[in-house]
Amino acid sequence: MEFRGMMGGLYRISEWIMRFSVTNVLWIICSIPFIFVTVVPFLNPEAVMSLDQMKSVLLIGMVVAPFFLFPATTAMFTSVRKWIIGEEDAPLLKTFFRGYKENYVQSLITGWMFMLIYLLLYLNYSFYSGKGGVLGMVAMVFLSLFLITFAAMIHSFSIMVHFHMKVLQILKNSFLITLGNPLTAIMMLLADGFVIYMSSQFTFLIPFFAGTLMTYLSFISFYRVFQKMQARQEKLNEQQKLKEDQAELPGAAEAEQPVRLESAASSQAEGEVSVHPEQAEASASAAQSPGQPAEQTNGHKTAANQAEEQGTLYVENGPYTDFHKRFNKSESGGSGDNNSGK
Repeated sequence: MEFRGMMGGLYRISEWIMRFSVTNVLWIICSIPFIFVTVVPFLNPEAVMSLDQMKSVLLIGMVVAPFFLFPATTAMFTSVRKWIIGEEDAPLLKTFFRGYKENYVQSLITGWMFMLIYLLLYLNYSFYSGKGGVLGMVAMVFLSLFLITFAAMIHSFSIMVHFHMKVLQILKNSFLITLGNPLTAIMMLLADGFVIYMSSQFTFLIPFFAGTLMTYLSFISFYRVFQKMQARQEKLNEQQKLKEDQAELPGAAEAEQPVRLESAASSQAEGEVSVHPEQAEASASAAQSPGQPAEQTNGHKTAANQAEEQGTLYVENGPYTDFHKRFNKSESGGSGDNNSGK
C-alpha cells in the first residue's frame, strides 16, 4: 500500500529512521569488543588515567579494531550503499550480515595495514613533536599525513563494498582518490567531525544515528567522485574511439587506391591497344597476294613475335608489361589467382 500526501511523507521519514537506527545498532553490536576495550575505560569519571595508560588502551584498541570494528563498518557501508544506489527495499539484516561475511577477510587485512600506517605516523609524530625549530615543524607534516590516512581509510570502505579489488589495490585507490580530490576529502572529514560533535552534545544520537549518518555522508562523497571519474573516462573513450575511426579512414582510402589505379590502367590498355598500321598493311597484302614472299612481312612479324616472347603487348605508344595482360585476363573472366583474389 502506497501512502500519499503528508501521510506518505511521514511514512518515508519513519522508514529512513528505522533503516538508520537498525543498521547503527547492528554496527554497535558487532563492534562490542572494540567498544569495551577502548571506550569503556574512558567512561568511568572516577578513574584518572595517566598518559601511559591511555597509550596502552589505544594500542590494545588498534590490535582489536581489525577483528571487529573494520568488518562491522564494512557491513554498515554495504547496507548504506544499497540505499544510495536506489535499492532501498533491500532487507536490513540479510544485507548487513552478508556484507560482514563476504568482506571479513579483506576488511581484516585492510585494517591491519591501516593500523600499521597509523603506528608509524604516531611514532614519527612523537619523535619530532618534542624537537624544536624546523624538526618541530616536521611533526605537523605527520599530523597532516594522519588526516590524509584517515580520509583514505574511510574511502577504503566504500571501495571495498563497491568494487571487487585486492587489498593492495584498495589501499592504492583509496589514497589516490583522497589526494586526487582534496576538497571532497576535506568536506567529508568536516561533515564526519560535525556528526561526532553533535553526538557528543546529544548522546542519544550515538546508539541510533551516529555511525550510520557518518557512513551515509562518506559514501555519498565517494559516489559523487566515482560518477565524475566514470563520466570523464567515458568521454576519453569516446574521443579515443573517434581518433581511431579517423585514423582508419585514410588507411581504407590507401587500400582502395591500388585497385583504382589498376582499373584505370586496364581501361587505358583497352583504349590504347590497336593494330600497328604497318601490321595492318602487311596483313592486307598477305591476304591479297597469297603467293607473295614472306620476306616483305618478316620485319613486322619479328616485332610482334618479340613482343609475344617478352610477354608484352605491342601497342602504339609502347609495350605494356605482362602484369596488365594478366589483369585484363582476370577482368575478362579468366581463371587465376588475380581473379580469385579480386
